[in-house]
Amino acid sequence: MPNRKSVSARPWAILAAGACIQLLTGLPAAWGVFQQPVMEEYALDEGAAALAFSVLIAAYGVGCVIGGFLQDKQGPRCAALWGTALLEGGLAGAALLPADWGRAMPWVFSIPAGLGTAFLYPAIQSCAQKWYQDRKGLATGIIGAAAGLSGAFLTVVVRFLTPRWGIRGAFWALGGAALPVCLAGAALLTNPPSAQKAAAGQKGPDYTPGQMLRTRQYWLCTAAVCCSTPAVLLFSPIILRLGVERGLEEGQAVWAVVLGSVGSTAGRLLMPLLSDKIGRRPTDLILFGVSAGLSAAFAFAGGWWVVTVYAGLTFCYSALAAVLPAFSTDLFGLPHAGVNYGFLALGQSAGSLAFPLAARALGLEAGRHWLALAAAAAGFLCIWFVKPTREKTL
Repeated sequence: MPNRKSVSARPWAILAAGACIQLLTGLPAAWGVFQQPVMEEYALDEGAAALAFSVLIAAYGVGCVIGGFLQDKQGPRCAALWGTALLEGGLAGAALLPADWGRAMPWVFSIPAGLGTAFLYPAIQSCAQKWYQDRKGLATGIIGAAAGLSGAFLTVVVRFLTPRWGIRGAFWALGGAALPVCLAGAALLTNPPSAQKAAAGQKGPDYTPGQMLRTRQYWLCTAAVCCSTPAVLLFSPIILRLGVERGLEEGQAVWAVVLGSVGSTAGRLLMPLLSDKIGRRPTDLILFGVSAGLSAAFAFAGGWWVVTVYAGLTFCYSALAAVLPAFSTDLFGLPHAGVNYGFLALGQSAGSLAFPLAARALGLEAGRHWLALAAAAAGFLCIWFVKPTREKTL
């Protein structure tokens, strides 16, 4: 068990632990490279494989609420340990799933892995923000950057391992690498010794989940989170196919996943830092506006422009996700940061399920771009109408 005093003397250890965990657990960011091997190994069509991805994201949103309650009550270490167990269970479930049971992938992999990553991410972010209350953008940016970089890292790992060991071997290898890293990182996660005292004497908002749910700000922010998902999640499962259809070789199309992860990393690192300077609300308005423009451009992109525009969309999407934890605590306070963030993340669950289902039900293919554009415009309007709570400056 780590010495609380030694950790408090080096709060950077919290950021390092969180970054290491996130580097190995960014499964949603790298799903584009998992999809084809999963389809081949488990005899799934594209729709069924995309459903596994949507359920993974939806489980993440639900898990943020459950994990938020757990980390607020029992501390970040407890939540992170449960998250590690669930993530490992999901990876093992995928590796052991019989080939003719592929339709069970959402149940044996997506739900436990989504819940596990959700337990880990809010626990890390809430803990880091409590150590860096005056630099919340810095804290969330560093951890978020590792989450974005995870997509590129896992893409390289999976493409290296799959031809040699198959996708099952890749799942086993990821589980074996993540287990010691997550356990060691979880052991370092502890709230500052002064957290309760600081919370009791803090200035600004202090909303319980019940109080937060009765505010207009909560529903506007959750709707905005929902509307941020289509710009990437409508395309992430099919980005390799889309790149080939738009003129790239298969090996070139992989760069959409790699550079998409680079864009995600940059967005998660840079935009929270910018939000420390200009405020969360202006930052989100900029990101939604750019996302809307890029969604329109993506409809006409061909060749390497597919890679470029997709990287820009991942930048905006990931930046919006990275600014959210600090935006949440600005609006609703730190004492209930874990569970309050979890309730906001439910918007991501709703968007990850609703928009792909809508696209399939309406028969949209090229129309996915216009659905993403409309959603980004709606997200911009939601943030436009968000006002401070209790005179807190955003």
